[in-house]
Formats: sequence, C-alpha cells, structure tokens
Amino acid sequence: MTAPSDPADVPATATAVPAAATAADLAELAIVVRSGFPESHHLGIVAAVHPDGTPALELGSAGRLFLPRSSSKPFQAVASLRAGADLADETLAIAAASHAGAAAHVAAAGAILEAAGLGEADLRCPPAMPRDPVTLDAAIRACDAPRRLLYNCSGKHAAMLAACVASGWDTATYLDPAHPLQLLVREVLEEFAGPVGAVTVDGCGAPQFAVTVRGLARAFHLLATAPPESEAGRVATAMRAHPLLVAGEGQDDTVLMRSLPGALAKSGAEGVVGVVAPSGHAVVVKIADGAARAATLVALEVLERIGADVAGAAVLREVPVFGRGEPVGRIEVAF
Repeated sequence: MTAPSDPADVPATATAVPAAATAADLAELAIVVRSGFPESHHLGIVAAVHPDGTPALELGSAGRLFLPRSSSKPFQAVASLRAGADLADETLAIAAASHAGAAAHVAAAGAILEAAGLGEADLRCPPAMPRDPVTLDAAIRACDAPRRLLYNCSGKHAAMLAACVASGWDTATYLDPAHPLQLLVREVLEEFAGPVGAVTVDGCGAPQFAVTVRGLARAFHLLATAPPESEAGRVATAMRAHPLLVAGEGQDDTVLMRSLPGALAKSGAEGVVGVVAPSGHAVVVKIADGAARAATLVALEVLERIGADVAGAAVLREVPVFGRGEPVGRIEVAF
C-alpha cells in the first residue's frame, strides 16, 4: 500500500503526538433525546469509502491521528499469521476478537496456547472476570477468581505467543514495542492504514499504534476485500464464519455480522468501530467522548447514505433512552 497523498495523513515524525482535538476537528454525530429534550451530544470523526476504495464521506478531521484500540485486532491477527502462528477457523476468529469470556471463547483461546505448548500463565494480559452475563453469574456463584483467559484480549495474546513460538522469538517480552512481533504488527498496520504516528500502551498491555481515521477506513476495506488465500483474507473469512467468537451474545459486532451475512465489524474501546458492509462499503467511526453507545448506530447510518444495504441490521439502529423502565426517547443521528 502506498503512503497517503494527503499531508494530513502523514505525521511530522514517527513519534509525533497530536494536540487535543478542537471543536473544529469534530462533527456532531449523534444526539441523545429524552422525552423530546436534547440531553447529550456525541461529537466525533467519520471516514467512509466506496467498494472500490475511493473516499465516500468524511465528517470531522479524518486525517487526524487517533487510537483504534481493539479495532486494530484483525491486523494484529494478520501479523501473527505472517509470523507463523498456526491459526484457522475458531482460533483465528478469537485472535481478532474482543470476546466476552464465555466458554467457547475461553476454549478457542486456550486451544491456541495448548497447540503452541504454552499455558495461561504465559499470557501477559491482566486477569479479568467474564463480560458474558450468564458466565459471569455462574462465576460469581462459584466464587471463581479472575483469569487471564477471561480477559477480552486473551485470544489476541494467545495468537501473539503462538507466533513467537513459531518464529523462535522470546515469549516473555512479546509486548515490548521493540519485540520482533510488535515491529511486524506495526509494519502490517502501516501497510493497510498508512503511517503510524505514535505508540502507546493499550488496556491489555500490548502496544497501541496511532493511525488516522481515514487510514483505518481504507484498512478495513482492504481487509474485507483481500484475496481469500491471503492472511488478511483468512482473518476476514474467520470473522465472518464465527461472529459469536468475535464479540459475544448480544454484543453489537456479533449482532451486526449475524444480521448482515458477509459484513465485518470490529469495535474498539473509547467509541471506535470499523464496519464493512457485504457490498464492500466501509466506515470507521470515532466518538470523541469515548462513549460506545452511538458508534454502531452512526456507522450504519453512514453506510446507508453512501449506498450500502444495511436493512438487515435495523435492530441496531434503534437505541432507546429509558425512563421508568420504559423507552422515553432515543439516540438520533445528527448529520
């Protein structure tokens, strides 16, 4: 992938950190309306592309650097494949997942470790309790302690460890930004999304690379349209085939991919989501205040406006606001 031609896509230095976004950088994306009263406003940035990869729509300063958070997991999975990790089907889907800690999620992540001759203790993500409500209830009743395999990024970490074993790299330091695996992750992300402008630490402890919203929209388009035999194509195929593993029951990404067969969706913390419609239209949304509640709604609205058929995901376009336990309003798009 060639470097972006827009100077706004190219940071001044490899470690440049942008100033905080101003009102001029952000567009109003959604309004929370309670009983007809506009209660809250979500600002942010959007970039979308047509099925041929050309720009379709941008709101806000799409050339600004931002942190994709877990929306970068499919590309981290691509890097693990390139480093030799033996991943396919369920194990490849969990490598790209922000899972809820249900039994199927833990089994898939554990299978990666077992195949690599490793165990849960080799993971460097924090221990956690499951986010899946049924599994969490059972864990609380059993007085279970938090586990590393239950952390939503454990599949990604297991895949990274498997890649290290396959390439003969040190497994104890796999989260170091200077580790060969993380250098490869950065190389993959730059191949798909353009130059990395800053390196931070993600919630799970892995390096997090800043790119532009515009760049990540192109990256999701390239992921979804990659040849099936390529690493990117294999990741996309696994995510489509196993939407439950990518997130979990009731989670937006899983619901969206089940509702629109052939679609790709990957959310990230702090109000980030990347979605590719079955038609190949792609969009990335970053909500500036970090709230996730409007991100998928905005993404689907943008996709429809640029020509994608998202009628099958109508359930995700109604986000109610409650009072007395009953709907008294909704979140509405504001553009």
